[in-house]
Amino acid sequence: MRILLTGAAGFLGSHLTASLLERDYQVIGLDDLSTGSKRNLIRFQSNPNFEFVNQDVRLPFNAEVDGILNFACPASPRHYQSDPVRTIETNFLGIINMLHLAKSRGAKLVQASTSEVYGDPSISPQPETYWGNVNPIGIRSCYDEGKRAAETLCFDYRRQFNLDTRVLRIFNTYGPNMSPDDGRVVSNFIVQAITGRDITIYGDGSQTRSFCYVSDLVDGIIKLFEVRNNPESPVNLGNPNEFTMLELAESVLLLTKSKSKIVFEPLPQDDPQQRRPDISRAKMVLDWTPRVQLEEGLQKTIEYFKELIL
Repeated sequence: MRILLTGAAGFLGSHLTASLLERDYQVIGLDDLSTGSKRNLIRFQSNPNFEFVNQDVRLPFNAEVDGILNFACPASPRHYQSDPVRTIETNFLGIINMLHLAKSRGAKLVQASTSEVYGDPSISPQPETYWGNVNPIGIRSCYDEGKRAAETLCFDYRRQFNLDTRVLRIFNTYGPNMSPDDGRVVSNFIVQAITGRDITIYGDGSQTRSFCYVSDLVDGIIKLFEVRNNPESPVNLGNPNEFTMLELAESVLLLTKSKSKIVFEPLPQDDPQQRRPDISRAKMVLDWTPRVQLEEGLQKTIEYFKELIL
């Protein structure tokens, strides 16, 4: 099968590229390198089954493909808030272009959505049936509402055109190939710890997240793409083990043996207080559960950043 993967040069996209090539798929990796890095794709340059296309997903794209994995969008608040109009355009125009292509080729499409569609949730853990608690005009809305609109379009295309569209909601993911200036909490804490800077916690550190190591997430994504029957619903992918920001910071300090101090800054607007996936559906329809727990995943990520920075 020939797969179009948008966002191929990003943190998650580069891991997906590797996994797809290992499974003998032909991969067209599309990325405008606005937040991704071509460094993440160097190892695939000599692979005859890989083709890189430097293009913005907001522009129409045409190719003979059997499947589409739409992962093109900045995922960290630092990046997506720096150009919010471009962010929502990437979400909305990007999925429109990919759905048009999928419809014209009869291709299966997987849309990378996010736990951010749940906003600041009032229930925990969050099941796919929960409609969320999102501020539609806040500073995070370009990402949250962009992803929600993309989900709507996927299900409308399924209902109206019988297109095989599948939506996954990704919870906090981490691992090698993250950028040092990514802005997400795991990379922030690790880079600060190994360079001896203060570890910055926003808020009082009691807010929680659930962290999924990238290899587990990629395994779930491939299973969602390959499973024969369409799940007919979004599917949460994440590790349900929940940690406070303070617990995460202390784990990073312990594993890096860093002398960095923990400092506290005001919590940004609309920052969720809690995030934990209900993965019952993923277990049922994909036979998927994460295997890498936080200490093991953090150690691998710390080793990656040490080689990259030190």
